[in-house]
Amino acid sequence: MSMSTSLEPFMLSPAQMAQAAEDAAYVKATSKPLKSFLLGLTAGGYIALGFVFYTTSQVGAANVTWSGGAKVLGGIVFATGLVLVVLTGAELFTSSTLTLTARASGRITWGQLFRNWGVVYLANFLGAATMVALVYAGGVWHNADGAWGAVVLHSSLTKVQHGLPEAFVLGILCNLMVCLAVWAAYSGRTTTDKILAVTMPVALFVSAGFEHSVANMFMVPLGLLIKDNAGADFWTGAGLVPADFTDLTWPHFLLHNLVPVTLGNIVGGGIMIGIFYWTIFHRRRVEPAERP
Repeated sequence: MSMSTSLEPFMLSPAQMAQAAEDAAYVKATSKPLKSFLLGLTAGGYIALGFVFYTTSQVGAANVTWSGGAKVLGGIVFATGLVLVVLTGAELFTSSTLTLTARASGRITWGQLFRNWGVVYLANFLGAATMVALVYAGGVWHNADGAWGAVVLHSSLTKVQHGLPEAFVLGILCNLMVCLAVWAAYSGRTTTDKILAVTMPVALFVSAGFEHSVANMFMVPLGLLIKDNAGADFWTGAGLVPADFTDLTWPHFLLHNLVPVTLGNIVGGGIMIGIFYWTIFHRRRVEPAERP
């Protein structure tokens, strides 16, 4: 028995992964909007929880000599969010950009594609906003004498200070890795396979500081909420000065981060992964219902 034959039950080949990704894209784009919306809510919440884990891992990291190691650790724990998305079948906008493969094959219309993107994007935002409200109301940002909230504020400020071209490119790089992670997960047949496939690409993008639109839907609004409502005791305990965060505003978030990062995510995931691999592996296919 050859090596490829012996491995066949345990993983898909690259061509089979491309087919699985396109089939999944077709199912997403043709699902009922309510189903997509509800699954989008959960995805926004799961990615937000990943950022909660990341933030916790970074408390005190500024005082660590090997700060790069702290960033890598943060990336690994953040991957929990995408692992939950993959394992539960939640719908995340960044990976939904892969529906461009089903459009390229003519299996869905542009209307179906944009409807799916719009529904999932809105749902992701609402899911992330729900976690923002819960984390804020629960006082998590007061943890470690305000050091937890300080991580949120510094991270949020960095995100809104990118120039437009820089934010766009960081969005491309981020979703290049996210969609590679999701694409690689299609090769696995077990939960362990999928977790391993997802974790390291996600750790790479987070530790390198690339920009993920849905993750930012949690982090920056939480930073804004803390900045606008924290009392003097928080600022004193965290050792921060409110005047240092004047750039952290809703207009800066929407125009200098969310819009260019979202566009970059579409290019990085939908085109540089989805359409690229579709071009390599596409051949005439029939719909799943027509296959023998």
